[in-house]
Amino acid sequence: MAADTLEFEEPITLLQKEMAAVASLPSTPERLRSIASLEARIQELRADIYKHLTPWQRVSVARHPNRPTVLDYVDRLFTEFVEIHGDRRFADDHAMVTGFARYHGEPVLIVGHHKGGGDTKQKIFRNFGYAKPEGYRKAMRAMELAQKFGRAILAFVDTPAAFPGIESEERGIAEAIAVNLRDMAALTVPVIVIVHGEGGSGGALGIAVGDRILMHENAVYSVIPPEGCAAILWRSSERKVEAADALKLTAPDLLKLGVVDEIVPEPIGGAHIDHAAAAALLDGPLRAALSASSAHDADTRLELRYRKFRQMGSVGIA
Repeated sequence: MAADTLEFEEPITLLQKEMAAVASLPSTPERLRSIASLEARIQELRADIYKHLTPWQRVSVARHPNRPTVLDYVDRLFTEFVEIHGDRRFADDHAMVTGFARYHGEPVLIVGHHKGGGDTKQKIFRNFGYAKPEGYRKAMRAMELAQKFGRAILAFVDTPAAFPGIESEERGIAEAIAVNLRDMAALTVPVIVIVHGEGGSGGALGIAVGDRILMHENAVYSVIPPEGCAAILWRSSERKVEAADALKLTAPDLLKLGVVDEIVPEPIGGAHIDHAAAAALLDGPLRAALSASSAHDADTRLELRYRKFRQMGSVGIA
């Protein structure tokens, strides 16, 4: 099984190997028919598998190393992107990307976690998406600039969590996230959040206070990773599959609970299969959400945002 192939995709891999073997044969009408038949079977099988993913399987898809990053979406949906660096206090955190751009001709600010696409060197450079205090302060600095110039903010969430190392504690990670929660709640410009990968704990929430929260079909969003939940509840990370189910971290679960507002569809087989198609599928819901938020005046927008977050957690107990 290839390194980037998920465990539950093994039946697809077997068909792909069969198709590769057929493709190596001399060209004949029968060979072409066989390849077309196998391609159709692969598409049908992939659609069926991804239609019935378990919560843990969705976690695996959300963590896929080829899943589009914030900069992949920037390349396909935005123009004139100019990155902003540094928090003006300590350093430039490469796990957090910020910058101004144009979206369908309108000026916007983009903030987002970046796990690092491609090779291991890039992932290390981006600290695997684990932002430190300076990352959240950089994001807030950029958002304050957007507020000053009246630009909407688009926040792309994809992180396992905030960086848990001692340097994060020394530089005030809890305070940095808390300040972001407070100050994002008071921003008068439109704020749209897109959970497109792994939304983990306070690290995700540190840039996720907005008017509309969009969540990709195979993304996950939770207070703790399944492995950590299992370790706390059952003293064993081996029960991560059970924990994933209990956490209600999938898009359908969170839509039902009112934590997110809309599910963004993905290409069959996940966003990692086709970045261009994933961006195209995001474009419509993102544009509609931004238009809806922009239609309100500042006072109404703040009131609706306040109500939205106050209502979270008001669910009945079965």
